[in-house]
Amino acid sequence: MYDFRILRDEMEDLQHQLGVRASGIAWDSIRKLSEDRRVLIGQVEDLRHQLKKGSEEVATLKRNKQPADEAITSLRSLGDQISDLETQLRTTEDQLENHALRIPNIPHSSVPQGTDAKDNVEIRRWGELPTFSFKPRSHDELGEALGILDFERAAKIAGSRFSVSMGPGARLERALANFMLDIHTQDHGYIEVLPPFMVNRASMTGTGQIPNLEEDLFHLKDDDYLLIPTAEVPLTNLHREEILKETQLPLRYTSHTPCFRREAGSYGQDTRGLIRVHQFNKVELVTFSTPEKSFDELERLTSAAETVLQRLELPYRVMALCTGDLGFAAAKTYDLEVWLPSQETYREVSSCSNFEAFQARRANIRYRPQNGKPGYVHTLNGSALAIGRTLVAILENYQRADGSVEIPNVLRPYLGGQEIIKGLAF
Repeated sequence: MYDFRILRDEMEDLQHQLGVRASGIAWDSIRKLSEDRRVLIGQVEDLRHQLKKGSEEVATLKRNKQPADEAITSLRSLGDQISDLETQLRTTEDQLENHALRIPNIPHSSVPQGTDAKDNVEIRRWGELPTFSFKPRSHDELGEALGILDFERAAKIAGSRFSVSMGPGARLERALANFMLDIHTQDHGYIEVLPPFMVNRASMTGTGQIPNLEEDLFHLKDDDYLLIPTAEVPLTNLHREEILKETQLPLRYTSHTPCFRREAGSYGQDTRGLIRVHQFNKVELVTFSTPEKSFDELERLTSAAETVLQRLELPYRVMALCTGDLGFAAAKTYDLEVWLPSQETYREVSSCSNFEAFQARRANIRYRPQNGKPGYVHTLNGSALAIGRTLVAILENYQRADGSVEIPNVLRPYLGGQEIIKGLAF
């Protein structure tokens, strides 16, 4: 959230830095509320000064044993006026804060300019695209034919945009989670965390899901809890309202959790399969860094996510998101997009972002330099990887003409040496 002083004194500069991201913000209301707040603060301070002087006069009258009733009545009137103005000030600040929480982060200077995904910039590609002597099937067609994915029964149990993984499919998802966690904890030095899968509103506000993205969250009916859309939320809020030591940084966490999303606004998109579902599993990376090193950490975190795809031998590309396609809280984002043969295109499997101090300001996460005053940390996060979408890529890239699917070499030790998924009979 932006400081009220910035909204008052640097609004035009903020709008300029936000560029296309500034649209849709109620700037006129912010400007009026900022001016109202300035006036109210001045009035309160003036009345408090009068109250202080009046109190001193009453004290003098009493010391001199002179009548003070009229002066005391005047003080009470001043107190009532101050109370009324303070109530108005709190209301004004609440309204201003609600607007401030809806202003997105400022894009980093290295972010490409653009309005939407078509303006994203490809940074690099890795791997060779597979070739087939047959028309490659989609992951949902393969999964249903093999009996390892069941969308019909998932719809019966819960509804649309859910899936059931069966037998080798369930084992493969578990193997992927363990494989990813082993890479990040053993090779990249991340600390594994198993957090709550429900959080409070303060946590969602801290990472930027509330208020702007609230319609995409699942709420509990009788309690003020929300199901996490990603482990980014609980991992980042581990240090909410804390001051870390500079020597603790960088702090790197990883977690394997279910994720829950309503997918509001995505009606009709990817209605089949695992690409866009209400519940999925994901391994997440979260880093707390000093500002000076956070963009080095972004490259490191992105490389950690790429390592998973490389060891699975899945072709992918890295895209730098443009200003118009950045997420609400991000200052800079790389998307990893994996190749899907059935669609003949790349699809997102990971998003790696540096939020700079945006989340830290909202969640009040600071660090104390060895020589200096506390400042806000920079927070980063990335999917490493979304397990369902990684499973999609394996099924499609490793499929064979007879409908079976080869298991990537690195996953075979996690599956007792199994090399091929041939199906599950009912």
